[in-house]
Amino acid sequence: MNLAHFALNADDVPRSKAFYESVFGWKFTPWGPPGFHRIQTGPDHNPGVPGALQQRRLLLPDTPTTGAECTFTVLDLNATAETVRRAGGTLLTDRFTIEGVGHLIFFADPAGNPICAMQPTPGSP
Repeated sequence: MNLAHFALNADDVPRSKAFYESVFGWKFTPWGPPGFHRIQTGPDHNPGVPGALQQRRLLLPDTPTTGAECTFTVLDLNATAETVRRAGGTLLTDRFTIEGVGHLIFFADPAGNPICAMQPTPGSP
């Protein structure tokens, strides 16, 4: 399992974008829904782990998501979902698909941290 993606949630996306551009020199590209930007953390020749800056959401009921959301690649998403349940985690979403990216689930670990597991679509970056 490898870290494939991270996401930062913000109430004021333009303010957070300006902050990370200033502090880390990250590049942002609008993509998808309003208030969503892809993050490039490194230079063009070595762009680093891909990220996203997005409007804050609730992955856990009644709990605004804070901190970084991490997405890890897995070989078999269905097997991972079953292992999450057996190991004491809680599925937060049903399996869903982002076309051209992969199949995903969000789950909470026993400490309540939201994590994403993704089975990439063959040929996706």
